[in-house]
Amino acid sequence: MTHFFSRRSFLKGSAAAAAALTSPLLPADAAFSETENGLFSPVSALCQTQYGPVKGREGENGQLCWYGIPYGAAPTGESRWTAPQEPARWLTVRDCTSPAPAAYQYTTFPLGTEDCLTLDIYSSAEAKKRPVLVYLHGSAATGSSLELPGSELVRDAGCVFVALNYRLGLFGWNCLPALTSGSDAAGNFALLDIARALDWVKENIHRFGGDADNITLCGFSDGGRMAAALAGSPLFRERFQKAVAISGGLSLADPDAAAQKLAENFAPLAVEDGRFADTASAAEWLLTPGADVREWLCGLEPARIAALGKPAILYADDVVLSRDARSAVPLLLLSSATEFSGFVRDDLRPASSAARAYAVKYGSALCRWSSTEAVAEAVAEALGGSAPVWLGLIDYGGADSQTTIPGLGSFHGLPLALFSSESSYSACADLSSAGAQALSAQLKQALAGFMTSGSPGWDVWTPQDRDALHFDADSETACVTFNSYPDTQESIRAAMAADTSLSAAEKETVEHLYFSGFSF
Repeated sequence: MTHFFSRRSFLKGSAAAAAALTSPLLPADAAFSETENGLFSPVSALCQTQYGPVKGREGENGQLCWYGIPYGAAPTGESRWTAPQEPARWLTVRDCTSPAPAAYQYTTFPLGTEDCLTLDIYSSAEAKKRPVLVYLHGSAATGSSLELPGSELVRDAGCVFVALNYRLGLFGWNCLPALTSGSDAAGNFALLDIARALDWVKENIHRFGGDADNITLCGFSDGGRMAAALAGSPLFRERFQKAVAISGGLSLADPDAAAQKLAENFAPLAVEDGRFADTASAAEWLLTPGADVREWLCGLEPARIAALGKPAILYADDVVLSRDARSAVPLLLLSSATEFSGFVRDDLRPASSAARAYAVKYGSALCRWSSTEAVAEAVAEALGGSAPVWLGLIDYGGADSQTTIPGLGSFHGLPLALFSSESSYSACADLSSAGAQALSAQLKQALAGFMTSGSPGWDVWTPQDRDALHFDADSETACVTFNSYPDTQESIRAAMAADTSLSAAEKETVEHLYFSGFSF
């Protein structure tokens, strides 16, 4: 089945998306009929929000999509590093039929816009008080809401799907002292964007067929780290009811160390601008809380900022995030068996095939452990197991699977490809077989159960049983088994020490290149 929300339409339409059309003025309640319980029935492409009317796209079988609805004002100029404000209201119908530009970012060149606080909604005409899935895309420095189109989850998991754009890179994560005062003390500006978006969802999603009292926050990779961290944030209490973290983790950065690194990154720009003769003096100035530092930072061209690279994220600031806070909501943790394969495949730094195999094997084990078992252990330690946690491992495609995916195995992003045939990762593997489609259905069913009832359908993880559901498939059918989690921190370390495929010096080189970021 071909869906109308395509990456091709994103590439064609992103530059002009989400602009207000020159349509006639529309009174606030014109063309909208609201039922007594506050729900619009049926949901239509022309929909009212608290800030103004929006028009979305109508697709097959009653599916609907709105792209680029503003949930916050543009964080530009003096507002570049502040908590997001409400968007301006509009009276004309806003065209939300084409994807909005991504948040400003740098890949091989700068792209996107600082006016990025928008969200996409996928629903259907018959939707009424459905569970809501709010999605945070991967990478805190690049990416967009288009990473995981939601039309197939709307159809197969019975939800209303919301995907967010939020500030990325140094625009979203900056804890320099001049920027972290008062209510913005966090420096976690991307997280403040997410809080604002969740408030928007709470106030508006009933008009799109969603249940404002049943919101699940879901993230992938860095987005998964955010979802897991926000599940324990006092600032986010009652903003959502459940969380799903896919290939994420739960590590927090020290804000003082991060500020020192940020000052070093920005210092060459201050030298280029003639403010200082050397980077040491510039960095010292950047660590002061003065208004002159803030004024200079807010006046920088965005391309110069984006080119500085990816900062540390998720600062433990005791405002938004605390090292002592852990999940207080039901938490579903998912990981793939061969998470590290894509990071090594095109990297020639480990010269030998044995070194690359070592990196994939143990890097994948570390990724699996840090994004599932390590998070579950942290939750259990902090709350005595009072917040239920479920673990799911996708073995499909890996070395021990009944179906292998050559070159990549069970890769980072495979869950997204199983959730949507139009995700950013769908081209990495052929998932058209009957077995892969059955596996996709199983995964969507688990997600639907979790959103609806608070349980994905298998037993919770406990420190005593350490149980996880394993997802696999052969060419015809899904194969789901319930076993103890395969790794511990100690077992991974012991396996690395006992591995004789590399010399001690080669191991040290590979581990320095790839594993230094793990708490291990």
